Amino acid sequence: MPVRTVEIAGHTWEVSPSGRVTPNDRDEFSLVFARRDVTPHEIRVTRYSPVGARWREQSLAELNADDLARLFAQSQPGIMSPERGYRA
Repeated sequence: MPVRTVEIAGHTWEVSPSGRVTPNDRDEFSLVFARRDVTPHEIRVTRYSPVGARWREQSLAELNADDLARLFAQSQPGIMSPERGYRA
């Protein structure tokens, strides 16, 4: 899967699709933000509905740095997301 990097608040984050698919496989995608310069790695997850392309890789490529920063602001810690294995 493709990985992009974005600078947010002075830190570099790797951004990639989570691989998790909703029942309507092209209406909503999850992104994983990973900060790897700390131990343990800091992971955050968010979901978004694509505006243009309906394929994960293309949709991620269409997002600019401001879009990624906005999605990062809406993200939650990875430990609380089903994409990272959380079970209620």
